[in-house]
Amino acid sequence: NISISNLQALSWGFFVQSSKEHAATTKFMEQLSIKSPSSEAGVETLSGGNRQKVILARWLFTRSRILLFDEPTVGIDVGVKYEIYQLLQKLAQEGIGIILVSSDMQELLGICTRIAVMCDGRITGDLSSSEATQEKILALATSFS
Repeated sequence: NISISNLQALSWGFFVQSSKEHAATTKFMEQLSIKSPSSEAGVETLSGGNRQKVILARWLFTRSRILLFDEPTVGIDVGVKYEIYQLLQKLAQEGIGIILVSSDMQELLGICTRIAVMCDGRITGDLSSSEATQEKILALATSFS
């Protein structure tokens, strides 16, 4: 599941080099603290938080400069949620653009540097983290025009 997004980096001709695949998978499992019996274990055997981390590792392996996260912490426990927040901050510090879509107000206020608010399919406001409040976001989210 981790390597599927960038098999070209692991291949020689038409063949995936299993040693490279194992090394890449192990690296991301360690980097993201993915708890699994082995790198060969199926993702369906993992907890929800570890499944989220596998998906995150898959897209980090593509080495993209911009990542879009849509509700990245829904359904996971508080500990894994904190790990994901730390990772998002680390990626941003490394210069990777993070676009976060979330319905969790505390998540938005806690980790975003800018918040674009939409209502009825249109952007109704763009707030910096210093000016964003729950009240301002809710007012923009309900400003039908």
